[in-house]
Amino acid sequence: MGRRYFGTDGVRGVVGEDLTVELVEQLGRAATLWSDGGRVFVGRDTRGSGEELEKAFGRGVVAAGGNAVLAGVLPTTAVALLALDLGAVISASHNPPEYNGVKLFDGQGAKLTDAAEEEIEALFDAPFAGRPGQVDHVGVAEESYLDHIVERFGTDLSGLKLVVDCANGAYSGIAPTAFERLGADVIAIGCDPDGTNINVGCGATDLTTLQQTVTSSGANLGVAFDGDGDRMLAVDARGEVVDGDQILAILMLHLRVDLVAVTVMANLGLHRLAEERGIHVVTTDVGDRYVIEALRREQGVLGGEQSGHIIYLRDHVTGDGLAAALLLCGALEGRTLEDAAAVMPRFPQAKENIRVASKALPEAVRDEVERLNTRFDGRGRVLVRPSGTEPLIRVLAEAETASEAEEACATISALVRRELG
Repeated sequence: MGRRYFGTDGVRGVVGEDLTVELVEQLGRAATLWSDGGRVFVGRDTRGSGEELEKAFGRGVVAAGGNAVLAGVLPTTAVALLALDLGAVISASHNPPEYNGVKLFDGQGAKLTDAAEEEIEALFDAPFAGRPGQVDHVGVAEESYLDHIVERFGTDLSGLKLVVDCANGAYSGIAPTAFERLGADVIAIGCDPDGTNINVGCGATDLTTLQQTVTSSGANLGVAFDGDGDRMLAVDARGEVVDGDQILAILMLHLRVDLVAVTVMANLGLHRLAEERGIHVVTTDVGDRYVIEALRREQGVLGGEQSGHIIYLRDHVTGDGLAAALLLCGALEGRTLEDAAAVMPRFPQAKENIRVASKALPEAVRDEVERLNTRFDGRGRVLVRPSGTEPLIRVLAEAETASEAEEACATISALVRRELG
């Protein structure tokens, strides 16, 4: 049947336009019916719209006979860990402040499958004749989460100086505290949320301030999270970006895994490194939930996305930005981040996001992508895909030289504009 509201990562949109209070309440009701009532653990990020939408989702839970346990501001990863019969996060992740959304987790902290999301949408207008539930509030979830992450993923970080950028989001306060507990010298930025500044000029979506702060302070490295805390990127002491593929490369060697799961966006250099080291690579569609599904299916523990979703399923149920940052610092073992990242030969990539009215790819675009990929013959590639969260067509070209990648990206981007503009 297909999904009308759910995208790559939950339901998401501009508040008051694509995402309304009524829709969120309806979603809370349908999700609770789908899970046969019970207790629904609900967290949110720091967006100004979050509190109203959290209450709306809670009303929907109550209307379907469930108990809504409202925890206030929490990282998405904490909600996954602490999920009851169901977990829900009011968040639009890395999107700008005017967006918000809802992410759902089952009772084991796993993101829902496409089929489960279709089942929930089918219950939007389903009747319910039972008794309403109630709303509860909990105030200790943040400390429980912090203790778990520090104890299970932390190492002695004495002597390490780093900058921590919390994107004015859900990690504000939590992430700097974690590093300080482990002995690091911490400079915290992006830790003053006001409801309108989440992901604005900071965090994993804009590393400029982090880069400047690392280089001006003489820090060993910097880490940046997105607004809800499930993504993490880093910069080395020179201010050079270390993306999710490079972080994954460092961790897969440090943790000595024999399998790693990545998406179609993963750099070809990561594939080559894995092949050289005898590590099996499983490739999935874009979206961290598909990576997690593959890891569970293949009985693996490590995977991730270039965008900064790093998943390590030992002592966790989902990808976690703070856990990934702590693992990365522990994996350095006296090396600089620059030296650690150099283990992966990185193919130059060129990317462009094109705003479109329709995300259906025309045959002319598909044919040109196929032609270019045939010409690359394994020495590069072109990937074109619709965004799962925004009205965009995303173009990625990868090649052995930057000029080849840029030329291929420009060719496809121009064709997309002509066909869909």
